[in-house]
Amino acid sequence: MMSEVPSENAEIEDEVIDTEAPLPLDAWHRARGARMVAFAGYAMPIQYEGIMAEHLWTREQAGLFDVSHMGQVLFTGEGAAQALEVMLPGEIQALKAGQMRYSLLLNEEGGILDDLMITRRADDLYMVVNGATKYDDIGTFRDELPDAVTINFLEDQALIALQGPKAVDALARIVPGVEALFFMQAAGFAWHETPLWISRSGYTGEDGFEISVPADAVVALVEAIAAQPEVKPIGLGARDSLRLEAGLPLYGHDLDENANPVIADLTFAIQKRRRAEGGFHGAETILHQLAEGAPSKRVGLTVAGRMPVREGAKLYQGDALVGTVTSGGFAPSVNAPIAMGYVTVNLAIAGTALEAEVRGKRVPVTVASMPFIPHRYHRKGAAK
Repeated sequence: MMSEVPSENAEIEDEVIDTEAPLPLDAWHRARGARMVAFAGYAMPIQYEGIMAEHLWTREQAGLFDVSHMGQVLFTGEGAAQALEVMLPGEIQALKAGQMRYSLLLNEEGGILDDLMITRRADDLYMVVNGATKYDDIGTFRDELPDAVTINFLEDQALIALQGPKAVDALARIVPGVEALFFMQAAGFAWHETPLWISRSGYTGEDGFEISVPADAVVALVEAIAAQPEVKPIGLGARDSLRLEAGLPLYGHDLDENANPVIADLTFAIQKRRRAEGGFHGAETILHQLAEGAPSKRVGLTVAGRMPVREGAKLYQGDALVGTVTSGGFAPSVNAPIAMGYVTVNLAIAGTALEAEVRGKRVPVTVASMPFIPHRYHRKGAAK
């Protein structure tokens, strides 16, 4: 699932004492020594023992993340999938029960309002949207979808993620049957009579799960999961460095209304039928750029030396301004600083040498293919 974090991975904000809307696990985090920061109207745990250690633990074992700030929404009613395809460029109508898809909420010009996950269930479509944009997203859906489509915001559901190569071992002890899911599949389960909706997905590049659980049961569930020897609670600081290494964009930083799916290098989210038929917001521009190319493109960047290159740094080729960094920081698994940003399309070729301006100095950077480390999703049919 798409990710949100309160800050770049090495910059920790001041501790938050109060919040208007504490999340269900707020006291649980604080009892475990989490450093809490303000984000999207909530207090969120950014770290427990330290970002580096938490990042590496998730890559090697299993990390437990609280993502309850994100929005969970149900769509029901005749023609819901067809109506959503006006706003999303993905193939929604063909989804079968238990299948999920990454997609994008577009404005009328094709700019990205949010990135999201949508899943076909037996009687509805289940969507997870970013926490900072969830109320705007719901307002957009209510304005644009026909009256026949009912929108239900699941305010009483918490959402947690368990990520890492040993996530399946830990979760299967508690919820038998989850091991049968493959990447981008989801199903309903029960834990001590508590209904759970579990998908095999996540936003770290690792195998893992996202679990929707009634808010009044989430403390008991995370206690059971955290008691497994492979599992440690992980803050959103490590979630940021993990998703950056995995080459995954962060809404509000790497994605916004100024980028469309072609510029953002997310054309995989536009399936074959949608490319042939169009019919979604901004289709004329997006399909033209698919065929003829876009003026700029999101790329990965490796950084010479040890100085991190962070969001907002300008990118140059000689004296020419050619792009901007949108995410950056130290990558623990790579053991070097890395970044992501936008450059003019003629320079969006792996190996292109550029410079980033950091504190008045030029730092050599090189356009790189993403992800920076291989994804390790549990895909159906993949070689073992």
